[in-house]
Amino acid sequence: MGRGRVTDADVDPARFRDFLAGEFGPSDTYDLRRIAGGQSNPTYFVTWGDARMVLRKQPNGPILKGAHAIDREYRVQAALHPTGVPVPRPILYHDDPDLLGTPFYLMERVEGRVFSDCALPDADPAERHGLWMGLADAMAAMHAVRPDDVGLADYGRPGNYFERQLARWSRQWADSPHAPIPDLDRLQAWLTEHLPPDDGAVSLAHGDFRMGNVIFAPSEPCVAAILDWELSTLGHPLADLAFCALAWHLSPDEYGGILGLDHTALGLPSKADFVARYMKRSPGTPPLATFHTAFALFRFAVIWVGIADRIRTGTAAGADATRHAGMAERLARRGIEAIEGRQ
Repeated sequence: MGRGRVTDADVDPARFRDFLAGEFGPSDTYDLRRIAGGQSNPTYFVTWGDARMVLRKQPNGPILKGAHAIDREYRVQAALHPTGVPVPRPILYHDDPDLLGTPFYLMERVEGRVFSDCALPDADPAERHGLWMGLADAMAAMHAVRPDDVGLADYGRPGNYFERQLARWSRQWADSPHAPIPDLDRLQAWLTEHLPPDDGAVSLAHGDFRMGNVIFAPSEPCVAAILDWELSTLGHPLADLAFCALAWHLSPDEYGGILGLDHTALGLPSKADFVARYMKRSPGTPPLATFHTAFALFRFAVIWVGIADRIRTGTAAGADATRHAGMAERLARRGIEAIEGRQ
């Protein structure tokens, strides 16, 4: 039992093999390999006999309270899977850290295509518009689920989402040892002055909904699985929509955006087309406004402030973390362009 390639220094392959045998029965095929990259939870492909699974666990070592909450990841996917929202089928959650050093869960591995570049250079140009429309459809389907209908009424605090989020990210920026970023301060002040009244809209908010966090079907422009639920909570649907639409506000060297590209020649939709597709699938959703775009850029900039802080202390995850040095400053500048109407 256990023939096959096993490559990882963070998991004891023999102990994990014994666990799999106990859960699923013996197998002559065992393959465990870590998926590279990311600022998130360690992720692995697992093959056990005919079963193709994905393992997600917390990183080993000390973590901040509330961070890397894989129990929430598993819970939200288990709640959504029966609804038809495209998520991987959850298999099991294991909360005892003795086995792998941290809690972990297993889910079904979904076959398909992942596109990290929003310009979709690896896709047929004739399909690119459809892929973006499929992304809008998947987001709308996720937001259409009523949290209280699937046991997620307590998954976060409903209401006043943008007010609470602006306060949270403002505190994080204020507490950072990062060098001053005047554009970020100006953006924060503008958001505070232009905070809209709460409109009562509440949905499941993914928190990191973007092109690179979904798997598309192998041969169709539709989403087969939404991934990386680490930041999910109860929130406002326009937070996800604005964040996903940042692709039109960022350049190719700013996290793979499409700003400045010839969208028509490349077969890419306009931002207006993408937003209109989402709104068609989400009747009654309030309009996407400058505030939402500016907030998405402010939040993303503060996230990159945190990454830059961890780079300086040597604790940032991901081999490409240093490649994005200065990203917070650039995102803050894009936020100023947005509030000034220059995008």
